[in-house]
Amino acid sequence: MDFQVILIAVIALAVLGFVLALLLFVVSKRFAVKEDPRIGQVLEVLPGANCGGCGFPGCGGMAAACVKAADVGSLEGLNCPVGGTECMQQVAGILGMEVAAAAPKLAIVRCNGTCEKRPHVLSYDGVMSCRVANSTCMGETLCSYGCLGCGDCVAACQFDALHMNPETGLPEVDAEKCTACGACQKACPRGIMEVRNVSGATKDAFVVTCMNMDKGADAMKICASSCIACKKCQNACGSDAVHVGNNVAYINPEACVLCGACYEACPRGAIASVSIKGVERRDTHNAIPGAAKPAAKALPAGAQAAASAAPVAPAKPAKEWKPIEVKYDAPLMPSQQILLAGPKDISNPVPAAKEITFEAKRTDAPLPPSQLILLGLK
Repeated sequence: MDFQVILIAVIALAVLGFVLALLLFVVSKRFAVKEDPRIGQVLEVLPGANCGGCGFPGCGGMAAACVKAADVGSLEGLNCPVGGTECMQQVAGILGMEVAAAAPKLAIVRCNGTCEKRPHVLSYDGVMSCRVANSTCMGETLCSYGCLGCGDCVAACQFDALHMNPETGLPEVDAEKCTACGACQKACPRGIMEVRNVSGATKDAFVVTCMNMDKGADAMKICASSCIACKKCQNACGSDAVHVGNNVAYINPEACVLCGACYEACPRGAIASVSIKGVERRDTHNAIPGAAKPAAKALPAGAQAAASAAPVAPAKPAKEWKPIEVKYDAPLMPSQQILLAGPKDISNPVPAAKEITFEAKRTDAPLPPSQLILLGLK
């Protein structure tokens, strides 16, 4: 092969590579995006969880938002739930700003429908996912608002702050580990998980642990600790923090002064006291729907003999129905003629103002509604 041809090809490729490299250099300089060095500094301070609890896509988005907000002159509304107040103070120091201490927050489970209080009537045999179960069925109980118990919120938590309790079938929040990132709130298809403001380092709050919007009578049949919208909590609250809407009560954490009046007034035990120590509820001894009634306690021998010797009150006599006279000013319809006079030839209508006297009747069994209407007793 001719050496001169090879040399020309190599030189041509070298020249082409140089021209393309020069073109890329010019373009990179012309369209370069200059990044504020403060973004990298803020990013080093952030915890790097990339949980999205701040409302931005990862810690990089949060760092860029903080730098942009600092140029405007305020970091208000920006908060890293994982890093907390200490982290935001470091960010503010880098940007030469001041940040107010954010109110502590905690994830709350707004359902107390345990296996004991909310009996299971169905068996779900499908993908163990709350989203799948919510889209395909009502769940294993009769409550279409309560926890499905598949644990999507537990799987979404990156800080090991949520666990399913096998006895109750409900998730439980570890207040010491919870960072209020909101991942569990986004994962729950029924909105049972709520990240809300709590008070102080002990994270005290009063919460209505029920979201059932059915009417009170229906809610009582479904769950023994359901809210029945009786408004006793609303009437007891002196700070206007409790309001009942859509057949369920809700406590506004911004207005609540932690007096506990609603907690004591609730007859269903649907309001819980939450703190760093755990969740406390009042035992109201409500009947469990579908549960068998407890057997009567056996009396002592002496009491049984006294009870058997006690005189038995005579039974009340059956109610005696008195005959009444019904007077009609218009001809009766054929169906009324059959009911009042019995089967007969109805080709000729009954003349007007016919008086029909009912026979005196005494019965020990209750009359059906139709007979009560005819007799004028209903």
